[in-house]
Amino acid sequence: MNVAFLARLAEEVAPELLGAILTHETPEGTVSITITETEAYSGTADPASHAYRGRTPRNAVMFGPAGHLYVYRSHGLHWCANIVTGTDGIASAVLIRAGRVIEGEDLARKRRGAKVESPRLARGPGNFCQALGVTAEHNGTDLLTGASVALSEGEPVPAALIRVGPRVGVSRAHDWQHRFYLAGDPTVSAYRLSPRAKPSAGA
Repeated sequence: MNVAFLARLAEEVAPELLGAILTHETPEGTVSITITETEAYSGTADPASHAYRGRTPRNAVMFGPAGHLYVYRSHGLHWCANIVTGTDGIASAVLIRAGRVIEGEDLARKRRGAKVESPRLARGPGNFCQALGVTAEHNGTDLLTGASVALSEGEPVPAALIRVGPRVGVSRAHDWQHRFYLAGDPTVSAYRLSPRAKPSAGA
């Protein structure tokens, strides 16, 4: 995985991140998760993006450079992780929505709960971060330079397994076809339409 791969439009990178691996090494141990679901957010051109209204202290990492981790708090409850993409100075990121734990399942379950079934350990963006052990302290981490949180290539995913659909739970631009996931994979989160969602122009 390199910067050139990520330095493209979010909607181009998002489907190609399926099958890639995020790994977090901690004193407790190492957890690695294969990405099975993503969503693309196109910055100031995207009404659903945190960067839609411009740069702020909160979203500054989204403006580049590519390959860094943008972590934010969702609804005051869960941490969510995005991989920054695109050109430095122009906001663009891919939300990691779900994955399959391939290393450190015992540690992931310790973080998530003893009774959580394996396919649910990293299903949903908040659960993904919890299983991986990612929080606000990892905001801005360079995923490509050997930090404790790192992004690497996994097994190639056949194009026939990739599905495309509307984004989950957002009220603006929810019907943009910017969600990508592996067909039939039990780790993929369920589609949920926001009760505040209204039709919008496609992208």
